[in-house]
Amino acid sequence: MKFIVSSSYLLKQLQVLGGIINSNNTLPILDNFLFDLDQKSLTVSASDLETTISSKLEVESNESGVVCIPARLLLDTLKTFPEQPLTFTIEENNTVEISSNHGKYALAYANGEEFPTAVELKDPSATKLQGDILATAISKTIFASGNDDLRPVMSGVFFQFSTESLTFVATDAHKLVKYTREDVQASQVAEFIMPKKPLNLLKSILAGSEDEVTIEYNESNAKFTFDNTEMICRLIDGKYPNYEAVIPKENPNQLSIDRNQFLNSVRRVSIFSNKTTHQIRLKIAGAELNISAEDVDYSNKAEERLTCDYQGDDMQIGFNSRFLTEMLNNLTSDEVSLEMSLPNRAGILTPVDGLDEGEFVTMLVMPVMLNS
Repeated sequence: MKFIVSSSYLLKQLQVLGGIINSNNTLPILDNFLFDLDQKSLTVSASDLETTISSKLEVESNESGVVCIPARLLLDTLKTFPEQPLTFTIEENNTVEISSNHGKYALAYANGEEFPTAVELKDPSATKLQGDILATAISKTIFASGNDDLRPVMSGVFFQFSTESLTFVATDAHKLVKYTREDVQASQVAEFIMPKKPLNLLKSILAGSEDEVTIEYNESNAKFTFDNTEMICRLIDGKYPNYEAVIPKENPNQLSIDRNQFLNSVRRVSIFSNKTTHQIRLKIAGAELNISAEDVDYSNKAEERLTCDYQGDDMQIGFNSRFLTEMLNNLTSDEVSLEMSLPNRAGILTPVDGLDEGEFVTMLVMPVMLNS
């Protein structure tokens, strides 16, 4: 078996696939890329058992065969080459020989038959959307998902598809983000929870991409197909919590303020907050927002005054500054709105501008008890 391929083209594809390979695999075969050659078409796959991703490449060849090549070694080698054609030859003595313009390199390969086969989706439903819309939906939500192994359903992003809109939700019980697109619809209602690792990979591959992505899904797996790449992953099993129930409906107190100004102020003041609670206090009266923090143990304290647009009763509410900073960082609008009802109910943060038609972002941040 023998094929010729451009070094930079191969490296670019393999770097995408390499993102799924764990640094310490239980099965040694998973440390390899699977190369499946069929005449001029080479399919390369990588897997961590939960997720399998594969890309089709065009190569020069008229042979076929299947081998597993060590991923780390191959990537490290390819990174050092300037752009040039490379010839891969599978030798009888269990080595694959790579010939470049200046030299030859031999790597031991493993039997391709040992590589785990990707699952086939039975009776999947399908939805199509643009790559960058999916990438945006992931990046707007994934930061709010949890890391608690005891609550696996919260460690992923909840995909909720309907004939009116697509909704993506993530929460870790302290903060919640709901991202909705009404300009994209699914053919039927569906709900599933996607794990974080494949989503992070999709986010980096699809950022700014015009490609159409087809999402197919059933009870246990989801498959994403775009360009010449496909990714199949196992979904998180379980029922997602009823997030609508925690979003307060009546929020008479509404504050709108310049996002950057608010973010910088929260960042500065939080340096002086208690290192375990990260608590900051928002005191709002009239058109003035007072942000303060105090670390009693070290006699550190800070206070800033900002002008804002506020409708509602005077109030004081406490938040964890890390959550607030994360959320404000994740928005791209010039102005944000913070809606509140009571000091012990969640605050709702939404962008005032900068969204596409049919695009909605709702962020929920739980308050912390103020010690008066």
